[in-house]
Formats: sequence, C-alpha cells, structure tokens
Amino acid sequence: MTTPTTEDSAAAGAYRVLVLNSGSSSVKYQLLDMSDRTRLAVGLVERIGEKTSRLVHTPLVGGGAERRERTGPIADHEAALKAAARELAADGLGLDSPRLAAIGHRVVHGGLRFTEPVVIDDEVLKEIERLVPVAPLHNPANITGIRTARALRPDLPQVAVFDTAFHTTMPEYAARYAIDTETADAHRIRRYGFHGTSHAYVSRKAAELLGRTPEEVNVIVLHLGNGASASAVAGGRCVETSMGLTPLEGLVMGTRSGDVDPAVTFHLMRVAGMSADEIDALLNKKSGLVGLCGDNDMREIRRRVDEGDARAALAFDIYVHRLKKYIGAYSAVLGRVDAVVFTAGVGENSAPVREAAVAGLEELGLAVDADLNAVRSDEPRLISPNYARVAVAVVPTDEELEIADQTFALVGRDRGPVVQAHN
Repeated sequence: MTTPTTEDSAAAGAYRVLVLNSGSSSVKYQLLDMSDRTRLAVGLVERIGEKTSRLVHTPLVGGGAERRERTGPIADHEAALKAAARELAADGLGLDSPRLAAIGHRVVHGGLRFTEPVVIDDEVLKEIERLVPVAPLHNPANITGIRTARALRPDLPQVAVFDTAFHTTMPEYAARYAIDTETADAHRIRRYGFHGTSHAYVSRKAAELLGRTPEEVNVIVLHLGNGASASAVAGGRCVETSMGLTPLEGLVMGTRSGDVDPAVTFHLMRVAGMSADEIDALLNKKSGLVGLCGDNDMREIRRRVDEGDARAALAFDIYVHRLKKYIGAYSAVLGRVDAVVFTAGVGENSAPVREAAVAGLEELGLAVDADLNAVRSDEPRLISPNYARVAVAVVPTDEELEIADQTFALVGRDRGPVVQAHN
C-alpha cells in the first residue's frame, strides 16, 4: 500500500475519520482516509494536567513521516485536543476541513443498550454517564473526550463505538452471574466483556486468513496486552468472554489479578483492615505479573526466566496456566474450534507465550511449528503445522481502524463508493 499524499486525500472528498481514545490523563488519536482506509496521522497526548505533559505527533502524508514531539504543561483534555488539532493543521489535515466526515470515539462501557455504534446526541451522552458506576475508571474520561470534541466541532457527527458491544451477543446463561437476580438487575451486575473492537476485528481477519467467511468458523481469540482477555466467537458472534462486569475478571494481566475468589476481598477487609479502595488498587494496579514478580513487561520477564529467576518463572507459569484453562474451557463451549488466534502486544510478539500456551494441548488438535512461531511479521499468519486439526494464528489487531470502519459505516453511507471495510 502506497503512502497517501495530502493531495490524494483532498481528492477523496469527505472521507476522513478522526478516531479519539480519551483516557484519564491521555488522548490517543488517529486520522484515517476511509476512501482507501489509510492513516494520515497518528498521535498521543499524555500526562494531561501535569507540568511535564507530552505530545507526540507523526504525519503519514507527503511521502515520509516526520515525528514531532512537544513537552510542556497541557491543562486539560480541551487543551490536549486543541494541541492535537494544531499539529494536524500544520500538515494540512485540520479539524476544520470539509473533508472530515466524523469523529469516532472509543467508549469502554455501553451496557446492554448500546449493541452497535451510535451517533452521539444529548440522550446518548446521558446514558453513557449513567453507566459510570460500572466503568468508573474509563467512561468519565471517554465522556470528557466526547464533550471536548463536540465543543470544537458541534456541526460534525460524533460516533461512539463501544468496547462492550461485540459481547452483547453472549447468551444469558453466559452473561449472568449466579447471584440474586433482583440485586443483579437493580445494580446492572452481569458480565459485559471488553476489548470488543479488537475481538471483532481479529476474529473476522482470522476467518479471512483461513479463506472462509466469519459465519463459517469458530474462533478463540486471545487478546494479550497489559490488559488481556479471551473470547469464544461462533460464526462471527461472541458467545463467551473472559472479562466481566469490569476488565478485572479473567486472564492474568500486567497489573490486574484476573480471576480470584471473591472472598479474598472480605478476607482482606477483616484480617488486613484494608478499605474497598485499597483492595481495588491492589487487584487492579498491584497484582497480575507486576504483583507476582515486579515486572509487567513480558520481554523483561522472559529475560529473567532465561537467567534462572524463580519469581519470573513462576509468574510466567501462572500466566500460561490461566491461558490454557481458558483455551480448554472455550473449546468445550464452542464444541468445534477452527482457530486459536493470538493478538495485541504480547500475543503478537512473544513466541514463548504462544508456544507455552499451546504445549500439551495436542489432544485438542493444537500444535505450533517452532520455525513459523519464531517469525516476526506485521501480517496475519499461521504458526501451526499443516497436520494440526486446529489452526493457530497470529493476527495483529487494529482497534483504531475498526472504530473508523464502524464510524464511517454509520455516517458515511451517502459519501459515495469507497473501499469496502473488512476486505
């Protein structure tokens, strides 16, 4: 794919989509041209509200990328988005351009109401706000990003794309916790799942890699980054996922515990005298790999394992053991598995994790070819031997492109012919 130029993009019409991912102290952004689904610019504003705020912007137009970095205080999200807009304008890609079709926002929690992307109006924003109690770490930051973008471009369609939406197809028996129904319903307690844009994108690309349609295949997707989740996808629909009411449940993660006995919370309250906030911080920020061995970077953990570090080795074994449990469980849920797919930072780059997660699962039809597994590539690829009954694959995720695709599909239907999404 050739690098687009500013002139090429100008000829494309109003096909640009700005994707915003607003965190509590950061804003990630990408500008894409949906006429050919190429990136025009990417950037990050971090440490918002601090004196040491940092903006990194990379234009991808004009035949070459010239990364620009700026440091200095950025007071709030409005200032952050305005700073990003200035960088885009310097490349001829300003937010005031008539070629900008929409802004797509990553919203972590959409509850049960939002099962697909939606154009944001005041009522939609109120509903996202009503979901803050079940997503207190994420939805407030997403809301701030939406309000800021709406203020800057009130005339432009703003679209919310929800992390939870892909998982709303789970059957009720998979989504319900076995607690009192009235209490659960009153407080919206159920399993929602997260990383949905990644699971949607990767499961679809895995079917393409196998030369089949999503409706024809059953796939287990392992999204392994600092946050990690698994999903069982049957015929293109999620039927089970590892994260629950919050992103804490499930796999061992960088700083999150994943599955623990709920009584651990009560025990720590009674015996250790810890408050709810202290336990929340323990399980979300001081557990997982960092709690087990002091590191949450899998590259560093593997280096320590290779040097004989016992704590790192145990952390790695616990991490892999949990993966195996979910692969086995989801194989049972699906009945027939066509592929197990690794994605995200660890899944895409750690050959030892992939090898260890599949080792010993030959009875399930799984195997990894050592040579194929060792290959580094940005392309979707099979790493299983030809004789394996179940394909094992690595599929790089692209959540920003998925958000842009879903955004443009909702607001860009009257823009004329474009390259088809998901091709």
